[in-house]
Amino acid sequence: MPLQTQDQVSLLKDILNNHQTDCCGSVAECEQLERLVKSLMVNTQIDQNVKSILQEVYDYSQNGTYTADLDQHILSNQDNLSQWVNNIDSFS
Repeated sequence: MPLQTQDQVSLLKDILNNHQTDCCGSVAECEQLERLVKSLMVNTQIDQNVKSILQEVYDYSQNGTYTADLDQHILSNQDNLSQWVNNIDSFS
């Protein structure tokens, strides 16, 4: 059974929040972020402002998937992580 849009957004925010609070994550989480973003980007119900944030999250997750030091990648994006969650909250 596929996830509803609101469930996808919640899962996306949960992963981003976990990366922000724990300062660590896994390649599997980055891959999950990519799949969620791809699914949300084709959704016509998603606000255009959120889609620009989703593109940034997608780039973050792609870079995280292929970085040699994922924890450092997450650490260097701390400000972005909290801002993305706040911005998604304001538009959803």
